[in-house]
Amino acid sequence: MATEVNSDRIIYPATEGYMSTHHDVLRRPRPETLAERSQWSSIRWAGHVAFVLAASVMLVLPLAGQERYDIVLRNGRVMDPETGLDAVRNVGIRGSVIAAISEEPLAGDAEINASGLVIAPGFIDLHAHGQSNRGNEFQARDGVTTALELEDGVPDVAAFLETRGAGSVLNYGTTISHMAARTWIMPHHAEAVARAEALLAEHDEYDEDRLLELYTAAAAGAYDSLSPDQMGALRERLDGGLSQGALGIGMAHQYYPGATHEEIFRVFQMAAEWQTPIFTHVREMSIAAMQEVIANAAATGAPLHIVHVNSSSLWNIGPVLDLIGSAQARGIDVTTEAYPYTAASTLLESAIFDVGWQDRLQISYGDLQWQDTGERLTAETFRKYREEGGVVIIHMMKPEWIEKALQTPFVMVASDGMPYAPGAHPRSAGTFSRFLGRYVREQRLMPLMDALARVTLMPAQRLEAVSPQMRRKGRVQVGSDADITVFDPARILDTATFEEDLSPSIGVTHVLVNGVFVVRDGDNVEGARPGRAVVGRNVVF
Repeated sequence: MATEVNSDRIIYPATEGYMSTHHDVLRRPRPETLAERSQWSSIRWAGHVAFVLAASVMLVLPLAGQERYDIVLRNGRVMDPETGLDAVRNVGIRGSVIAAISEEPLAGDAEINASGLVIAPGFIDLHAHGQSNRGNEFQARDGVTTALELEDGVPDVAAFLETRGAGSVLNYGTTISHMAARTWIMPHHAEAVARAEALLAEHDEYDEDRLLELYTAAAAGAYDSLSPDQMGALRERLDGGLSQGALGIGMAHQYYPGATHEEIFRVFQMAAEWQTPIFTHVREMSIAAMQEVIANAAATGAPLHIVHVNSSSLWNIGPVLDLIGSAQARGIDVTTEAYPYTAASTLLESAIFDVGWQDRLQISYGDLQWQDTGERLTAETFRKYREEGGVVIIHMMKPEWIEKALQTPFVMVASDGMPYAPGAHPRSAGTFSRFLGRYVREQRLMPLMDALARVTLMPAQRLEAVSPQMRRKGRVQVGSDADITVFDPARILDTATFEEDLSPSIGVTHVLVNGVFVVRDGDNVEGARPGRAVVGRNVVF
């Protein structure tokens, strides 16, 4: 007997022959005589009994030969932001794909009781600098299944994908770095470029020290401007990155003030021609910097994503959000993100801390915290550590600015997570649990379904045009990738602080990446490396 699957219920069709006979009997003309009516009652009663018996058989038979799945998540609250499904269901996973979502019981080689837990799409982080498996382990405990380096990008996309492809906890991907591309074409920085290319050729894991060396090389041309006749070489370098699988162009031009307004506009023209997005850290913390990139997007048609709108806007968060919302309402393809912390983090030697930083950021030395020691800086230690180089945490935002950003419906959540290190910014470990625990559950800034959309569906949709792979992520639907986060909505919370070393979030019970557990029963699964590359549609294999 065949079964027909319809949505989330299993429908058992009638046994051939029986139902037609049963309906023929029921459709006969009503008998007139007492004898005929008696005979009719007997036939009809027998028909009903036979129908019940047959139905009972049909309900039992399929269970005996029921399909089996590799993994079944039983009786969890499935929440899918795209369809709006919010109901208790059983989820069957076969291989790397969600194969069934059913009200009826499913059989699996491994069965997980998800009663009282939310079964959500795996969280997608558009902005993760911690591209190492150690960093991935903390993010997995925070519910992340895909962690992408889109703000800065990398100098060599092929080398990055090869290195991460050796075995990654989470799905990974990157943009091509505009900062690196412009330095790479400057002949007078050939020595720095050669050092970077030697590092890239090693194909070792992207640990903190290696990332710092690569950044230093890429930033060698930060204060140099390109001439118009160098635009062709820049174009070739960026196009090459896209052909290697880049998800767009990473344009963090606050870190390289030598980039003129014309250069930035020309790159927007290139992106529009290629229909690839630009992920930008704007020129400075000002409304004018936002206007620059939005005007370029409007003029060229290039897709635009503005990273960490909270730290790039500061006290201007209200008008900046109004500016972005108005641009969207007029059809401009612009999106943005925020992280749920009042402190930022970056390299102290970067251009952000050039002369005048106190006035630009409206903070002073005591608002800076040295990552390696946790100490607050003074004028003396500022000069010392800036010369040495390293990571600093910047306490420069107010809670109400963060709440304003997170309450805005079009703002996604992304971590801006730093490379793993003792004392690193807690956003590297707790962004998503903090958002869901403190801002959604405790402060009730929005319904849980809306919050999940900010960390699953919306990031996937931002990337779908450039990477068709993302159409299978950010959803709990049949046919979607089995990137799934199972969490306790009453417990999920961050534990990492600014005072201690990184610590994992709580309340994230299970995390699957491509159908493989990377977190099970609240702990990392040792040796699990199921992550796959997310690449742009322009990749040339």
